[in-house]
Amino acid sequence: MTATPISSILLVLVGSFIGSIGMVFLKKASHHLHKGFLHIISVNAAVGVGLFLISSLFYLTGIRNGQLSVLYPMVSLSYVWVAILSVLIFHESMNAIKIAGIATIILGVAILGRGGRK
Repeated sequence: MTATPISSILLVLVGSFIGSIGMVFLKKASHHLHKGFLHIISVNAAVGVGLFLISSLFYLTGIRNGQLSVLYPMVSLSYVWVAILSVLIFHESMNAIKIAGIATIILGVAILGRGGRK
């Protein structure tokens, strides 16, 4: 297979970001679970699941023309997006260990991405 096209990379990156927003909505939906499991049925839960489905469409389209060994690790960038969104939306703390973990993920994805070139 030839090198992974930039369009495939962008589709997977957008998919990972959309999926991360979906996780934020699922976190919001989880706040009402203490009232009972049936409270999982909510607008936030529906939006979260919907965003996961939409992100899957981006993944499917992205992996069609690229190397899976390059593109699938990019899905791990969703951990980076979630960490950033958690700080911005839920006011979670960010410390040196979390930053080091985020940097490690980004470095790993960058190294694997270099392996997809000819």
